[in-house]
Amino acid sequence: MRLFRTLLSSNFRPFFDFGERDVAHWFPGHMAKGLKQMRASLKSVDCVVEIHDAHIPFSGRNPVFQETLNVKPHILILNKMDLADLSGKQTILKNLQRNGVKNVIFTDCLKQQGENITKVVPMVLQVIENSMRFNRSEMFSYCLMVIGVPNVGKSSFINSLRRTNLKRGQASRVGGEPGITRAVLTKIQVCQRPIIHLLDTPGVLPPKIESVETGMKLALCGTILDHLVGEDIIADYLLFSLNRLEKFGYVEKYNLEEPSDNIQHVLKRIAVKLKKTQRVKAITGVGNITITVPNYTAAAYDFIRAFRKGELGQVMLD
Repeated sequence: MRLFRTLLSSNFRPFFDFGERDVAHWFPGHMAKGLKQMRASLKSVDCVVEIHDAHIPFSGRNPVFQETLNVKPHILILNKMDLADLSGKQTILKNLQRNGVKNVIFTDCLKQQGENITKVVPMVLQVIENSMRFNRSEMFSYCLMVIGVPNVGKSSFINSLRRTNLKRGQASRVGGEPGITRAVLTKIQVCQRPIIHLLDTPGVLPPKIESVETGMKLALCGTILDHLVGEDIIADYLLFSLNRLEKFGYVEKYNLEEPSDNIQHVLKRIAVKLKKTQRVKAITGVGNITITVPNYTAAAYDFIRAFRKGELGQVMLD
């Protein structure tokens, strides 16, 4: 790998050309209803638990949530920690603290049991006890609201809490695509001593993305459906990011001779390795013939999924 860095780093793109892409077209505009429901439920909530992807601890957190966070105790869960490069974890925590986010836990909620998930209830109780409960001061049970952008693992977090504290199974449907949770649900119990319920909410994206690059990071992490951005574009940004971070695991996984900055070359090799081909008609001087060509879209899909599963190594995009 060091040899790759020495020979090829100077040949990689110094920046990614986003062209004239308009981020606004990537994000659905129907999420205001979910946000309205969340605000209406705030009176019965003691603490807000924000879930975000550990790949992007700073990018893409919905600023609209700030209105919610400012009136209720708040903790930030950076999920999918097993997929992110956390060698700079202390720097991340310091930067978040400078931005007013003091209560942070890293989790991997797909594990049946996780050490960090056991820290959630004690931290929640601590931040609630250090704040005013107002109309809920006479209540002996607690209610949490789970919020976040789509597909960051909110439902997995709820199910993980239930497994850890109640020894019970799945209460919220889990999926690998954004939009699985479409409405604010009824209360779900996640702890018996003390009694804690929480509300699962639909993922709500920022109404305005701060930059095209932030939008691309969100897309790469799967917060929206891939086809809205384009699998080929996401795959190219992924290749650019891996090369920039000197994460060359894709070379071995797809049997490449060396790292490449050419997404067409990489996708062709992936298609050949995985036998992802398609038959198309070609017009020649002697008539129409059918030829077999690489299926670049299928190859891009596999490349992106490999990143999201951690098969290309642990990556920090921020």
